[in-house]
Amino acid sequence: FETCPGRVLCKVPCSGAKEVDLAVQSAKAAFKIWSQMSGMERCRVMLEAARIIREQRDEIATMETINNGKSIFEARVDIDISWQCLEYYAGLAGSLAGEHIQLPGGSFGYTRREPLGVCVGIGAWNYPFQIACWKSGPALACGNAMVFKPSPFTPISVVRLAEIFTEAGVPKGLFNVVQGGAATGQLLCQHPDVAKISFTGSVPTGMKIMEMAAKGIKPVTLELGGKSPLIIFSDADLENAVKGALMANFLTQGEVCCNGTRVFVERKILDTFTKEVVKRTQKIKIGDPLLEDTRMGALINQPHLNRVQGFIKQAKEQGAEVLCGGDLYVPDDPKLKNGYYMRPCVLGNCKDDMTCVKEEIFGPVMAILPFDTEEEVVERANATKFGLAGGVFTR
Repeated sequence: FETCPGRVLCKVPCSGAKEVDLAVQSAKAAFKIWSQMSGMERCRVMLEAARIIREQRDEIATMETINNGKSIFEARVDIDISWQCLEYYAGLAGSLAGEHIQLPGGSFGYTRREPLGVCVGIGAWNYPFQIACWKSGPALACGNAMVFKPSPFTPISVVRLAEIFTEAGVPKGLFNVVQGGAATGQLLCQHPDVAKISFTGSVPTGMKIMEMAAKGIKPVTLELGGKSPLIIFSDADLENAVKGALMANFLTQGEVCCNGTRVFVERKILDTFTKEVVKRTQKIKIGDPLLEDTRMGALINQPHLNRVQGFIKQAKEQGAEVLCGGDLYVPDDPKLKNGYYMRPCVLGNCKDDMTCVKEEIFGPVMAILPFDTEEEVVERANATKFGLAGGVFTR
């Protein structure tokens, strides 16, 4: 979908067992070539890929914005982080080494760092291109191949990354892309020739992937959901704290797993902080994400918009107060009237046991909670099943 007009961009067939096996076997063949190259040879190829991404930054960012809905301002930053990631791991490729251990009697032991083989990357829809670079960068630098499955909601930009890797000089098939949903992901995770799995997404899906990986004794890396705390003490620079809270909640329409959506504010400054946050939240420019002054685009799709709206409805039923936003938004531009828009929401009168405070909403919804002592807020901030991030504003 193109999220802001709410229209179909293209239809992509799902990869079945045959396509998944072809992708894995192709990657396996390319791995034999890539893994025998020196670290410096791999470094040069990866630096070339980074250069191409840097040169095509605006084109890729536009592609990302059209499919994902985030502002072009944010998408450009995502692409910059992407090529910087590849540059970083390219720099490490030539220095990967084991250890030499001297033993008694003139003997010695040593370790070697060897690539695993075909790695699987499964990405999320909030940072499609960037996550693909985050996963492929270290994998390729170490001499591995990768088969990557993007989210079915954002299938486009990762195909461009595969083309860029080929243009840069990786062996054909080293970075393959398969498309599809849960069934395709399951085929990848259960494939006998896959050596490692890296997944970014929801906790329930992560649990299923870990279970599948365990059956094949495959190492797995999971980056899952979050409900991160943001703690603001009364001695904090208020201007800085307000800016931080807005960024930590409304970046990418709030569709970020490490967002600081539980905002704990010392009671002494609760009213002042809340009023300023509400005032600035109401001024956030919503609209066409391809315009330079837009700071919030549309959510990813209608079901997700409905889900976020459901959390807000439940929050009100449980006693939270909507201080601003939370309602649907219809842009003035008629071509955007079917987009998946809502106004950013700030919730007050929140309690720790409310669903909006305990569960990941993954939308533009901030929950403000007062606290009195440092010991109290640290205990409350840590009282979550999630991990990922945390922030503190103080002097």
